[in-house]
Amino acid sequence: MSDILTHTEEGILTITLNRVAKKNSLTGAMYAAISDALEAAAADPVVRVAVIQGHETIFSAGNDIGDFLKAPPSADSPVIRFLRVISSFPKPLIGAVCGAAVGVGTTLLLHCDLVYAGDNAAFSLPFVNLGLCPEAGSSYLLPRLMGHQRASEALLLGDPFTAETALEVGLINRIVPPAEVHALAHRQAQRLAAKPLASLIASKRLMKQEQAAPVAARLDEEIAIFGRMLREPAAKEALTAFMENRRPDFSAF
Repeated sequence: MSDILTHTEEGILTITLNRVAKKNSLTGAMYAAISDALEAAAADPVVRVAVIQGHETIFSAGNDIGDFLKAPPSADSPVIRFLRVISSFPKPLIGAVCGAAVGVGTTLLLHCDLVYAGDNAAFSLPFVNLGLCPEAGSSYLLPRLMGHQRASEALLLGDPFTAETALEVGLINRIVPPAEVHALAHRQAQRLAAKPLASLIASKRLMKQEQAAPVAARLDEEIAIFGRMLREPAAKEALTAFMENRRPDFSAF
């Protein structure tokens, strides 16, 4: 079975992360499949809204580290394409999150228009802990959403935060039991799909146009710095330690 499932019905594209045995960690092939689905949805007048969901027990553990090390991101890699596609998707995009949302599992939500979470959701951004820097425009968007101090706890310390905190700062719209998250997201998607497509697209564009250029520029800057840091000793130590299930030693860096 595919690691990414897509289904379109009644104007709603549903993208399901379907690699639960690997905690929905994302590979290059999965990024490519999501990008393909979103690009097709953007061009298809039948599709009015998209939903990204995982499983009731896990949203995404972030990048698949083994795949990541075998094929580090470059300017034309699938993960970079995915970040550009999701950040510029013109139609309403809904996230449905249960369980852990790590790294890109959290940052992709910054590009969703509505996000619904289970009370078991947990968010974390361990980029600095891996010797890396934020991605997906999160270094621009998160301080504006959470405030500098709380964003620093998330991005500099890598402190995880709960669904309640995510609701308080505006990252998510509502918390419900995990078994109800996907149904709620789809009810809201149905409400959107019943509205005029041109109005949905115009309204989203107007709300996001002020940040569109800064986010695109920050994406480019993050990508360049991330790629450089990935080749440096601290990241190599952190990622190797992760694969070897030990604590990294940053004393020399």
